[in-house]
Amino acid sequence: MKHSQLFIDSLINPKKLAAYRIMSIGRVIQYVFLLITVVTVFSFGQFTTGFSEDIFNIDGVADYLADIQWLLYPFAFVFLFIMTSLLIFARISLYALAGYTLLNVMKRRGEYRHIWRTSAFAITWATLLSIVFSFFRFSDVWTTMIGIFITMFFIIIALTKYPKQPKK
Repeated sequence: MKHSQLFIDSLINPKKLAAYRIMSIGRVIQYVFLLITVVTVFSFGQFTTGFSEDIFNIDGVADYLADIQWLLYPFAFVFLFIMTSLLIFARISLYALAGYTLLNVMKRRGEYRHIWRTSAFAITWATLLSIVFSFFRFSDVWTTMIGIFITMFFIIIALTKYPKQPKK
């Protein structure tokens, strides 16, 4: 299955996310790294265009940074990529933990690894909305709350498609 089809299904078809629980972990991680790359490129673009220029408002620091920009940009990109990877993988793992708890409450069959894969696709909207909201200077709290709501909504819809536990 192509990444573009996974992306489209992650955006508009939360019921298919349950079917993707049996997809190979390599393909899921490739998809997550594509999302991470999009976020990193966007953040790096903000950094290089001076969107976050108010951070370096001390004259001496600004002059020093102007002298070493050729060195600063590669390190900034690598640092952004590593930090974004860490944050997104941690978010997926926390969503998977919450989903696993809900899975048991809903009396559905599944394992943590299945929920992790579902969460990896469900996080697509939250990732894209965080990029869009940064243009409008929304509060980080609101952006996070909206992202949590949408992601959990997609996870819950996907969990309803997981098989039910057998009666004891």
